[in-house]
Amino acid sequence: MPNENLYTVLSKHFPPAPAAPCLILTDDRIWTYADVERASGRIANLIVALGLKPGDRVAVQVEKSAEALVLYLATLRAGMVFLPLNPAYQRHELEYFLGDAKPGLFVCRPQMRALADEVASKSGVPHVLELNDAGHGSLIDAAASHADTFRTVTRQDNDLAAILYTSGTTGRSKGAMLTHGNLAANAKTLHAYWHFQPGDVLLHMLPIFHVHGLFVACNTTLLNGSAMLWEPRFEAKCAMQLLPRATVMMGVPTYYVRLLLESGFGKETCRNVRLFISGSAPLLKETFDEFRSRTGHTILERYGMTEGGMFASNPYAGERRGGTVGFPLPGTAVRIVGAGGTAVPPGEIGGIQVCGANVFVGYWQMPEKTAEEFTADGFFKTGDMGAWDADGYVVISGRSKDLIITGGLNVYPKEIEEMIDALPGVAESAVIGLPHADFGEAVTAVVVRQRNAAGAALTESGIIAAVKAELANFKVPKHVFIVDNLPRNAMGKVQKNLLRDEYSGK
Repeated sequence: MPNENLYTVLSKHFPPAPAAPCLILTDDRIWTYADVERASGRIANLIVALGLKPGDRVAVQVEKSAEALVLYLATLRAGMVFLPLNPAYQRHELEYFLGDAKPGLFVCRPQMRALADEVASKSGVPHVLELNDAGHGSLIDAAASHADTFRTVTRQDNDLAAILYTSGTTGRSKGAMLTHGNLAANAKTLHAYWHFQPGDVLLHMLPIFHVHGLFVACNTTLLNGSAMLWEPRFEAKCAMQLLPRATVMMGVPTYYVRLLLESGFGKETCRNVRLFISGSAPLLKETFDEFRSRTGHTILERYGMTEGGMFASNPYAGERRGGTVGFPLPGTAVRIVGAGGTAVPPGEIGGIQVCGANVFVGYWQMPEKTAEEFTADGFFKTGDMGAWDADGYVVISGRSKDLIITGGLNVYPKEIEEMIDALPGVAESAVIGLPHADFGEAVTAVVVRQRNAAGAALTESGIIAAVKAELANFKVPKHVFIVDNLPRNAMGKVQKNLLRDEYSGK
């Protein structure tokens, strides 16, 4: 029986030379592929020695470090299920996640140890170990005495490899169950579709508690046996210094916006890069166009989510079309359906549904929710709204929960946001629906002014008048709030739920 453990799939492509670099750290220290193999072996042996069995969960709430990535790989090797948690989570979230997942081991930061012990005891978690931001702690100390060789546990492609909790902006968070087969399928597809090649070096500035930074970036690069410039977080000036040493960069739109704010950023900075990839949040057409003008590079935007990695991508060799997320990836079926479940014609907005080997197997301990989110023929209802353009590119319109129904008419925020974003003095906008006695919901815009733009030129009445001149009256915002920034989560997504909370009743 072949071993379909994701680590086995990845390690088959590790470089034959043991000194080949895997992680290049901020201080230019290098973790070779041999270092990663040995360190993950020690931690895998420790996890097994603690009494965990294949299928048990390992919850991890730490900052990004080389050791944190090794812990992920060790968990795979030991046949356990990796459960990454945002370091920003506090007591309420931890109580829910640990109580729901019942991990056998919780790895936390030292400053959270007292809370971790308390919550772990309450949730029945038997072991708590520490890993600090520099990659030290009781986890590493305990692993030091164990052998650095480990025979990777045999797993089948339908065995669980990871559980990732969704953000939970509506209702309680759901644990998306991803198998070894799910993660391997997506990594192989992206590796081929994005033309990863020998000698590639990835600039990695993303967090690793999320699909983008952990699975899309790391799994794809490890499958190529390549090096990663491993930075704890994104900083524009640091990125400019490192980009000449990289061939690929993956980022969220905010990264590209901030790079464009740097006066020295341009073609020379990007001289060795062959591919810039953007995801996790919509990339403004303005950013897409300015980046191409400044650098000569066309950002490749793609589309995916926690429940299956990547579903669609602009092409590597063909036209990368701004404002779209490209075509369905090989092996992933995408359909867009109307209210009755029938396919909609190009240009008409509907619900996006996906099916493929990369799509998750369901929500942890939520069989009823799982059944609700899948169609009878096995397609996952993403909750995103979108349309096909005339050439078969997918255009995302927003989340179905963000749909505004005003006076019985449907309003899709993206259409209004694009119009407002194009106005002079506007950096970006978010359109939401707020309760209204007559209309049910009132279209409301929260608008961010551009830096150094004349504040007096940007007014509520001016914005409303500009939209009214171009769109049907029912789409025109009834209120506009002008602000300095929008609330975002760690991956750069605008948190419209927070905006709805803040501006309701105003």
